[in-house]
Amino acid sequence: MSNETFFIDVWSDVICPFCYLGAKQLDQALAGFAHVDQVVVRHHAFELDPSAPKDKAMAHNELLSRKYGLTLEQVAASNERLSTQAAAFGLTWHLDQALPTNTFDAHRLIKLAAEQGLEEAMSRRLYAAYFSEGQRVSDPDVLTVLANEVGVAGVHQLFEEDHFAEEVREDEETALELGISGVPAFVLDGKFMVNGAQGADQLLSVLDRAWARRSA
Repeated sequence: MSNETFFIDVWSDVICPFCYLGAKQLDQALAGFAHVDQVVVRHHAFELDPSAPKDKAMAHNELLSRKYGLTLEQVAASNERLSTQAAAFGLTWHLDQALPTNTFDAHRLIKLAAEQGLEEAMSRRLYAAYFSEGQRVSDPDVLTVLANEVGVAGVHQLFEEDHFAEEVREDEETALELGISGVPAFVLDGKFMVNGAQGADQLLSVLDRAWARRSA
């Protein structure tokens, strides 16, 4: 059993700040995991708002203010705390410029990238586009440019047809079956689940427990 691939299945959305932080925390955890050479990370789609329009993105601060009944000052303070956490990973976020939008096509693009061994790179590029650059990650032109930067081929056909739509919906159905209602959610070796960006230490602890279970 210990020679088999150790899968980490991650449900996330590319406009979720905790998902981006969770991805960086996973990087740190894996750096300390003794069996990292047997790990394969698989990304699964989760849309924070499947009904969000593609072409009328509301500013991040305004959306949160309306959704949670917060003042713009409170939203700005929350942004500052998240940006400080991001800075600890060497990231520069501009949440006041972020454009929350529909992410279905972004998830389809990640699926296309996965077929070419570029799943991780595509996911990270989308995060950066949204959190650091204020790009609209539902815009086919934006997605095409980002895909080209990463080296993903076949992106034009992706937007001309509905490739990978079924795979995205399957991910979301599986999330429901597993009881995942928020992201990030990490399923380690098919046995242990970690919900939320709980930190690298917590992830590493669960990684070690999941590995120990193999020989129990």
